[in-house]
Amino acid sequence: MKHKLTVKSIELFEKNGFSETSIQDIVDAIGVTKGTFYYYFKSKEALLMEIHSSYIDGMIKQQKEILEDVSKSCKQKLYDMVYMLIHNVELEGHSARVFFREMKNLKEENLAEILPKRDQIRYYFQDLLKQGVETGEFRKDLNIDIVTFAILGITNWTYQWYKPNGLVSDKEVASIFVDMVLNGIEESV
Repeated sequence: MKHKLTVKSIELFEKNGFSETSIQDIVDAIGVTKGTFYYYFKSKEALLMEIHSSYIDGMIKQQKEILEDVSKSCKQKLYDMVYMLIHNVELEGHSARVFFREMKNLKEENLAEILPKRDQIRYYFQDLLKQGVETGEFRKDLNIDIVTFAILGITNWTYQWYKPNGLVSDKEVASIFVDMVLNGIEESV
């Protein structure tokens, strides 16, 4: 039942927004009482927090697994991490949209828990880029902070426009993004 409540809430939050969706809307949509809702969640924000935590904890876990794979180069890990972010939009598009759009509705104490996790995603990218500079895979003069924000900017925005059933697969989008980051867009002479 908790899973049903969460899934339906994600759907309603994505469609109508967190503020515009009431607990009554959620329970009516799956045919249960408010008592059922409150058995699993102390509030609507607690539910939103669960959605946020689940989404970001999953990404951190996947990212950590990629970074710990010693058989791969930094370039391959960069591709894998970019692909993971885009693929998560495909797999969990509703949750991704709720995560990015509804973070503004978390109270300060909940943000204090989510923001460090969001920062961890960035730190893992920075660590990978630093490692790539040290191993000679990436340029020595690389501005790691700016490149990290650029990578996160282009990948995190895909939740707005990427269509899993569209003309370009998530793997192709990841390849285009990584190629653009590694090689730029200027025609080589």
